[in-house]
Amino acid sequence: MPQITALLHTHNDALRLGRALDSLRPCDEVLIIDDNSEDQTVRVARQNGAHIRTAIPGVTGGAYAMDASHDWILCLLPNEALSEELEAFLLAWKSQEPAETLSCCRVNVREQDETGWHQLEPEARLVNRRLLNWVGELPPMQRCEVTLEGDLLRFRYP
Repeated sequence: MPQITALLHTHNDALRLGRALDSLRPCDEVLIIDDNSEDQTVRVARQNGAHIRTAIPGVTGGAYAMDASHDWILCLLPNEALSEELEAFLLAWKSQEPAETLSCCRVNVREQDETGWHQLEPEARLVNRRLLNWVGELPPMQRCEVTLEGDLLRFRYP
């Protein structure tokens, strides 16, 4: 049964981080890479049971996947949260054994702006770190054979 580490990079995200962390019930570990926040970001992360690492200047976001306890990494931004449907799907997905060659899964993204919610293109967000390395903050846009059910909600306002 696969286990999932959620990986988030933060910098002064105390006002929005709680919503993201509350939605990560399917994850077995939450790893926060904090870039010297000057607000209460680290306190919010600790109160929600996250493991915190301090970002190292010059180290790219994807490198921190090696600090995760599990091979499956769910990448989020601090202003994002899993929809209830995506949470439920991930819980069900974990009860199966994914194919050994599955390197990533895409997630549908809905983004909030001043006019409402808009559907964006699916993005690679659930990755098997044994099969996919990346150097940016989020996994690269690449061909993933599986798209998960539900949405990743990207909020404009805290």
